[in-house]
Amino acid sequence: MKRIFILLPLLLTGLLASAQQKSLRELQQAFVDLRFGMFIHFGMPTYSTEDWPDPDMPASAFAPTKLDCHQWAKAAKSAGMTYGCLTTKHHSGFCIWNTRTTDYCSMKSPARIDVVRQYVDAFRQEGLGVMLYFSILDTHHRIRPGHIKPEHTKFIKAQLKELLTKYGDITAIIIDGWDAPWSRISYDDISFPEIYAYIKSLQPNCLVMDLNAAKYPREALFYTDIKSYEQGAGQKISTSENRLPALACLPLQRTWFWKESMPTDRLRDVRWIVEENIRPYNEAYCNFILNVAPNRDGQMDANAIEALRQIGRLWHHEGPTKPVPECDAPITQRNIAKHCPTEYSWSNDYGIGDFACDDDFSSAWTAHPSVQEPWWEVDLRGKHSISLVTVMEQTNGNIQSYRLEYKKGKRWYTLFEGIVPECRVKQHRFSPVDAEKVRITVTRHHGTVALTEVGVY
Repeated sequence: MKRIFILLPLLLTGLLASAQQKSLRELQQAFVDLRFGMFIHFGMPTYSTEDWPDPDMPASAFAPTKLDCHQWAKAAKSAGMTYGCLTTKHHSGFCIWNTRTTDYCSMKSPARIDVVRQYVDAFRQEGLGVMLYFSILDTHHRIRPGHIKPEHTKFIKAQLKELLTKYGDITAIIIDGWDAPWSRISYDDISFPEIYAYIKSLQPNCLVMDLNAAKYPREALFYTDIKSYEQGAGQKISTSENRLPALACLPLQRTWFWKESMPTDRLRDVRWIVEENIRPYNEAYCNFILNVAPNRDGQMDANAIEALRQIGRLWHHEGPTKPVPECDAPITQRNIAKHCPTEYSWSNDYGIGDFACDDDFSSAWTAHPSVQEPWWEVDLRGKHSISLVTVMEQTNGNIQSYRLEYKKGKRWYTLFEGIVPECRVKQHRFSPVDAEKVRITVTRHHGTVALTEVGVY
């Protein structure tokens, strides 16, 4: 009987936890339904003339004297925003929370202030949701190309643990500086599956977004729960074609972090923000987030506050958006096929088979037009348990049907054979199998057969 009484509270705790955990689809829909939020870039770059300051700029340079996160929250609310997202650590590595992982933080500055704590408290007091931004690239702590060590993953996980255990429920974490053409830290250097699983273990309902649309195609959720577009970097969502839960971000001012001219700068036109961004994006399953940069005192400039008020006069939150279409689950595992050796039927000109697994979505293996049933295969360099294969073609609809197989020992086994959907990224999910090779044989096509990237997971 004593055993039963001990087990009962444990069972109730488990049931409560499972009842509170939401499905990814529910979380994606709830995120899109938020419609409009405030990005807040604030940190060491605020005290520099550049958004990428000297990574060894002293902690003493961070010196807000009138930090007012309540002002930020009230300004967000005046614009009809529903949440905020604060840069806890940007690319130069300065942390603006009470961290034990490094002395390069706001608590070791003259301000001795936990900005994240003040931010989450202020926004929640105004009834607004809370999200956080976190950079994997960290030039101060030498988490950059050519310097990655195993302890860097431990360091990142320790920082994420602080952010996701000390500040209550976090709706989403936006990650940056990871597997981007400019950051050059791959998902293998710092393991995406490991970090993703760790975040979910700390907060199962926290969405994980990586700002990776510069590299990965818009047709699928590669390494992100929400397709994320940084418009200032030329990443433009298609309002006519998007069918994924999405985020688009843009600064109100000319740069992400505050600069001395901003109090008198001309800001982005508020009507353009509403009519050309918020409204059409919301109709395309996309949440729009507008950055407003606080100044060196820790407050938002009067012209920015007024612009937000004007947005609030033009736009009002109208409740939930239309349902987001069903979509494939995010791809979160390592691509086993990346950079593996290939064999293939005759290629056209220089479009050799290696281009189909080179981790570059701008290149492609191109079959020679004289080959009626072109084929391509990849050697996985040993036996691997696989359960997902993605096939991306360069031009949508040219490939009409194919046979997808895997090799185990001396035999080939068919995973799929038939007509394929008319979309650029095709995903095949199946029960785990042990595979040494994967092969695609195109059985029907019109026009050029070109495989941009084949992923095996």
